[in-house]
Amino acid sequence: MATIVVRDTAAHGIPASECADALREQLRDHEIRDAAAALDAGEVTDERDCFRDAEVIVGGSLDEADLDAAPDLELFACTSAGVGHLDLDAFRERGVTVTNASGVHGPNIAEHVLGWILMITRRLDEGLRRQERREWRHFQAVGELQGSRVCVVGLGAIGETLVDRLSGFDLETVGVRYTPEKGGPTDEVYGFDEINRALRGVDYLVVACPLSETTEGLIGAQQLGHLPSDAVVVNVGRGPIVDTDALVAALRGNKIHAAALDVTDPEPLPEDHELWTLGNAYVTPHNAGHTPHYWERVAGILARNLERVGESGRYDDLENQVT
Repeated sequence: MATIVVRDTAAHGIPASECADALREQLRDHEIRDAAAALDAGEVTDERDCFRDAEVIVGGSLDEADLDAAPDLELFACTSAGVGHLDLDAFRERGVTVTNASGVHGPNIAEHVLGWILMITRRLDEGLRRQERREWRHFQAVGELQGSRVCVVGLGAIGETLVDRLSGFDLETVGVRYTPEKGGPTDEVYGFDEINRALRGVDYLVVACPLSETTEGLIGAQQLGHLPSDAVVVNVGRGPIVDTDALVAALRGNKIHAAALDVTDPEPLPEDHELWTLGNAYVTPHNAGHTPHYWERVAGILARNLERVGESGRYDDLENQVT
């Protein structure tokens, strides 16, 4: 039986106490400690006091001081998909395994993207505006999703789930990934160095890859220029993957039809930023990751991993293992 400590780290506005509840539901044979509850009850005066005999810590981050306070730590179950904020060398030096939450966002972000695409294609936002004005007057849709060509940049859990959701719409899909030799669920697969070729004739470009040295600025003026004037750009990856100035210029010049952005550069988007004023730009505040099932899925990853540990006796070869 492992001692598992849940840090006081909310995710998408959902408190960590719900993570502890989900873990208790799925890991009945393990001791689950809620650090926030311990602090509120006065059982400890510092969150790190909860780490002393923890074998597993669940949370958004751990720094070196946290690691020093947890001499028995075997596994840090990071509750985000990205781990660029962690000092992975510090974990390696202490022999602590790190896993991430990759995959938990697949269904909800795919639905967010699909919702945007359908809204823009069928002009549902115009319908809502006319409803607010109590105006019974017909308007024309942009077209149909059927028969279109969709390019998904990034074929991780989010990209693959999106392609699966699109499969019922009778359309063509193009995938772009680091390692095109792996193939994928799309009709065509290209590498990042072939991005311009992949974008030709694309009606919907969806950016769903991580931010890295390779992907920063991947979609700039040249890439947007390969898209037809009725194309739609959707970004649920990270803001800096798409060149903001180039995107604004394309939107203002009607070189593309619209853009739907859950992430921006800069972020948060300043109140006076031009993207807020463009009628063909749709912005949500990094909200696509929210799902009421978030902690349930995070708990599921840890539950499966602890089952593996129970079988092997080692904190290695785990699902979503980073180190």
